[in-house]
Amino acid sequence: MTRETWATRMGFILAAVGSAVGLGNIWRFPWVTAENGGSAFLLVYLAIVILVGVPGILGEFVIGRRSGRNPVGALRELSGSKAWGLVGMFSVLTGVVLLSFYSVVGGWILRYFVESVVALGTAGPAPYFTDPGPYYDSLAFTTDAVLYHVAFLALTGAIVFAGVRRGIEIGTKVMMPAILLLLVGLAVWASQQPNAAAGYAFYLSFDLETLQANFFDILGPAAGQALFTLSLGAGTMVTYSSYLGDDRSLPFDATTIAILNTFVGVLAGLVVFPLLFSVTGEAGGSGPGALFVSIAGAFARLPAGTLIATAFFGVVTLAALSSSISMLEIPVSFLVDEFELSRPVAVGAMVGLVAVTGGVNALRPALFEFVAGPLVDSLLTTGLIAFLLFVGWVLGTDAVEELRKGAGSVADALSTPWLFAVGVAIPLFLVFTLLSSLGVGGLAAGVVPVSSFWLTIVLTLTLTGVAFLGLRSSRSVV
Repeated sequence: MTRETWATRMGFILAAVGSAVGLGNIWRFPWVTAENGGSAFLLVYLAIVILVGVPGILGEFVIGRRSGRNPVGALRELSGSKAWGLVGMFSVLTGVVLLSFYSVVGGWILRYFVESVVALGTAGPAPYFTDPGPYYDSLAFTTDAVLYHVAFLALTGAIVFAGVRRGIEIGTKVMMPAILLLLVGLAVWASQQPNAAAGYAFYLSFDLETLQANFFDILGPAAGQALFTLSLGAGTMVTYSSYLGDDRSLPFDATTIAILNTFVGVLAGLVVFPLLFSVTGEAGGSGPGALFVSIAGAFARLPAGTLIATAFFGVVTLAALSSSISMLEIPVSFLVDEFELSRPVAVGAMVGLVAVTGGVNALRPALFEFVAGPLVDSLLTTGLIAFLLFVGWVLGTDAVEELRKGAGSVADALSTPWLFAVGVAIPLFLVFTLLSSLGVGGLAAGVVPVSSFWLTIVLTLTLTGVAFLGLRSSRSVV
């Protein structure tokens, strides 16, 4: 079966950016930022994007382009080991888990957009204006939420069904410019609102005191948010780069994707926080419903609120779709590559599966919050650790060779430091953040009279040391 490729370099970049620019930037980013200190969180998040995100994207790109396969086939074929194929299967399952909650939120967004359009057409207020909190509660985890989840999933499936060039590439070429233009317009408009300066201060002012007092509490959520918004750890970038040719510069593409993604994320904050502070005087509520309650409540108090709400939820709907198609493409690519299923059959099978798993999430708020928060953060972090260890310890010099293809002299100079970063430094950091976010050090501190921080350090060094030794002894298999 002939494998598809991207028609243009811009198509690939926009698709990868679209994968990254989604609900993670617009829905998840504001409430996670608000819960973790505002500007202090933003600073840590940006540092992780630069120091971990860009090298991490390159790591997944190298695996995908060198293999020309999905995560399962890529790790198995490049290593010659079925065990690594099972590690790749972990990323496919992560993609299914991601889409199982993502499509639920996408359904909420789609409903708000539809309600806004209907209200705009009838020249009346949007139905969620009167009581945003009760309105959200009445739809968030109900049978209506299941129906909209299925509708959103059907839209996602229709795009992936059309294929890499005619579906994903064309779709993101339309959606990404629209998202950027609408967000810029909304950010300019939000800057003119009263008390917007307080929103900028919360979001952008450097807060050293908060950072020092809460650094390790911020670190885990910031790392999880960075991986979530960059689509790292689930195999998305492995899958998308598997459709690339050898003439593309992976460092250039990775840097461009990270910059554009971060720009959109920061831009979304420049819309949300000035708007919230101009109306409510604070950052708004926390948790998954913050966007729907706080933002919807803000729109209700503004002139032309229905028009602004329609534009805003239109942007978020496009952003959600640009990411959900990449999540669906991971298991679809797996089924097409490994079982030689036709794309229509693979898409139908995965849409049917996620309709069920997502439907369960849509009805159970406690399960949804667990999946959307700690579970996804842990899965993405674990997945990226595995990919980077594979690059550094299994591919090794082959990874450097792949990185240099089409990249010029800059890649030659940076390739060795990059290999050390992805093989040693970044996995150490990610293991530490994963253990910290899970509270492993705190649990152990109840048994051993040592601070949780130092116990986490010891556990990090022990686990990664064992992994390094095991990988070093198995390199002869490649």
